[in-house]
Amino acid sequence: ADTTTSSSTTTGLVPSTPPNQPQTTNDINYGKGEKITVLHVAEKPSISLAIMKGLIPSGGPTNVDQKGGKSLPVHEFTTSGGNFPKAPKASKCVHRITSVAGHVFSVDFPPQFQSWESVDPAELFHAPVQKKPNKGSVIKHLQDCARNVDFIVLWMDCDREGENINFEVLDCCMHLMKSSTSDSNYNRVYRAHFSAINPSDIQKAYHALGKPDKNQ
Repeated sequence: ADTTTSSSTTTGLVPSTPPNQPQTTNDINYGKGEKITVLHVAEKPSISLAIMKGLIPSGGPTNVDQKGGKSLPVHEFTTSGGNFPKAPKASKCVHRITSVAGHVFSVDFPPQFQSWESVDPAELFHAPVQKKPNKGSVIKHLQDCARNVDFIVLWMDCDREGENINFEVLDCCMHLMKSSTSDSNYNRVYRAHFSAINPSDIQKAYHALGKPDKNQ
């Protein structure tokens, strides 16, 4: 599996409207008459489970495939066309719901700056930092889940830390989305804004998707 990351994929992404406002950046005819796959990524497994319960339509599918491992499960089910608001003309929508476990990456100083005895603390203000995966298995998990999906919906906590994790996820796997001649991958990335995880709030956020905010 490709475990490299694409750190340049999310640079210079400035929302054209306030990111917490509903907006559509992809071609609304995307996936017309076709089956599409939407990857939903939450900040932790308990939230992904709540999202799954909130997204299953009343009277909808009762068969939910459980995939992945115990630590980062994947819930998957299929709905009929028009269910995904950003591609209402698709014939079917596969919802693939999973999570990370907090931050995907950590940052630290290079080895030459890690000795408190030999490094002047003032040097640290100008020292470079390195981004390191917290767990390589999380990156592989995201990449396996994101490969050839049509859309990514990010469900991180609505704070600065959650927004940072959004872009860590995109750095891992946005480049693996299905390519399109009409849309860039980022045009098919959305962010859910929610304050509670009961089904009604999940549905409200789902139908008012905005964009992740790089400026936070």
